[in-house]
Amino acid sequence: MHGPDRGLSRRGFVRSAVAIGGASALAACLQREETEDVPQATLAPDDLPRRQHAWNEFLSTDEDGNVRPPEHHLLLGLDYIGDGPADASEERDRLESAFRTLEKAYKRGNEGLASVIGYSPAYFDRFDAALPDEVDLPEPRALAPIEDSAIAIDEYDALVHLASDYGHVTLSAEEALKGKLEQLNGLDVEGTIDGIFDVADRRTGFIGRGLPAARQSGVSGIPESEPVPEDAPMFMGFKSGFRQNQATEDRVTIQDGPFGGGTTIHLSNIQLNLRQWYEQDSRTQRVAKMFSPSHAADDLVEGAGHNLGDSSGITDVPESAAEVAQHEGTVGHAQKAARAREDGEPIVLRRDFDSTDDDTAATHFLSLQRSIADFVKTREAMTGSDLSVMRSNSGILQYLTVRSRANYLVPPRGLRALPAPNPA
Repeated sequence: MHGPDRGLSRRGFVRSAVAIGGASALAACLQREETEDVPQATLAPDDLPRRQHAWNEFLSTDEDGNVRPPEHHLLLGLDYIGDGPADASEERDRLESAFRTLEKAYKRGNEGLASVIGYSPAYFDRFDAALPDEVDLPEPRALAPIEDSAIAIDEYDALVHLASDYGHVTLSAEEALKGKLEQLNGLDVEGTIDGIFDVADRRTGFIGRGLPAARQSGVSGIPESEPVPEDAPMFMGFKSGFRQNQATEDRVTIQDGPFGGGTTIHLSNIQLNLRQWYEQDSRTQRVAKMFSPSHAADDLVEGAGHNLGDSSGITDVPESAAEVAQHEGTVGHAQKAARAREDGEPIVLRRDFDSTDDDTAATHFLSLQRSIADFVKTREAMTGSDLSVMRSNSGILQYLTVRSRANYLVPPRGLRALPAPNPA
């Protein structure tokens, strides 16, 4: 094959390899991707930002200044092997060495690796001491009447998020963490999670123009009659992550206390009903439900919305979400979410991505926020239970089914290896 078809085929193959995981998938991935140009770190670990979640300055941007997230993502749910509180200094040293190996082996960012580790309420429940008042980390729960009461609540002790434009980088980092590699990108592996954590869950995904279209064939929930648009970075056909619609990393950073410089993660697994989305609704209806009815009426969105620049334009809509719902009988997803702003600014930073784990179209919705309460506020605004509109016309609710939820505390870098709740 030649041209774009060849590129999409390679990207599809790499996504499949990342989803499978293991040594054989890594070997196959290394044969298909260009590996000789993946750079080692340009900064020593001690010179990296104190905030683990400080990715943006290292990530690529598009022509409008929007952050371009890495294409390949891997989430590892970890269970701590020990019975009691995680307080062994030897384990902490070994775990810190594992993270520093990743940071030395790859340049931080799209062309290398971005990574973070967070810890759940279940992890901190091992300790007698409580988390400080500055940390809001409740047990995850169902957040809307429409959510199934049997929604799965993840109780893994920790979450590792690995991201790169190269699938073999995420796979190599995973194998190194598990103690399956002696060298990583030419450097000796100095520490692993082996004997500290078991990998209890593994989730993969992707984001980027053309990637969803390349992965739609044979996936449950996606129609064959009207496939995902070729220019779409996500399965629902539209661009997201506009710079002005995202919280800054400063806004989502915990300001005070021993975990100052950290943040929180909320992670949801959301199944997508794209067959209904593409076959039931027209293009005009999809624009209205994703953005707003005025976006559809004024034909503001070209293709996937790359023409919108650094903002979805939702704050320029003169009518409120309540007024639009009453007058139009439809309200946009972006309209509803924008109601959760404070002082005109967003309060959550999305780093979500699509997935075909289990051959099912889904989104791993991963957001960063200063407190989980900020996510709950945003989620309630997106649900829009207070609006006078049918669920089928309330943004994109009709096409989403939340399967699981989880909350994590992401400590600052100096406390990322088995933190105690009272590190001071």
